[in-house]
Amino acid sequence: MTREDKKNIIEELTEKLKTTPHFYIADASGFSVAQVNGFRKLCFDKGLEYKVYKNTLIKKALDNLEADYEEFAGSTLKGFSGILFSQEVANLPAKVILDYRKKLGSKEKRPLFKGASVDGDQFVGEDNLKVLSELKSKEELVGEIVTLLQSPAKNVVSALQSGKSILAGLVKTLSEKEEA
Repeated sequence: MTREDKKNIIEELTEKLKTTPHFYIADASGFSVAQVNGFRKLCFDKGLEYKVYKNTLIKKALDNLEADYEEFAGSTLKGFSGILFSQEVANLPAKVILDYRKKLGSKEKRPLFKGASVDGDQFVGEDNLKVLSELKSKEELVGEIVTLLQSPAKNVVSALQSGKSILAGLVKTLSEKEEA
């Protein structure tokens, strides 16, 4: 690979990392060709992009970003590294990794989760994978807030509707008493 090729890859990867709010770095070493293709297909089916890069190229692309990825790069960029890019859903790559592990067998720990950047927040290490898979998306959180805000209003409307015949009866009785 020539210097020009490397420079082009670094520029493309830098742009990809800038425009992708969520990316995960995973290690799929030791997989057979069929397993790697299966993992790539699962990623594609879920709307993720999975690409393998040399660690030095990833590090240089991370250095070109505004955020400080020095410690992140030092912890994650060892051995085989592939990047899962997710445009919209932050927890989707974590779910895909866990789903693929289940598909391979309960004792399987590959692909190995190395680290993730979710909206600029950095997570390093296998112990964060479960937490990341349980993150709620922005849309889910907004939906929960809307539901919570609507709940009191719905309760008031429901109470008024269920009690309107009682209320009408009370008003009628009170008005009849005043006339008499």
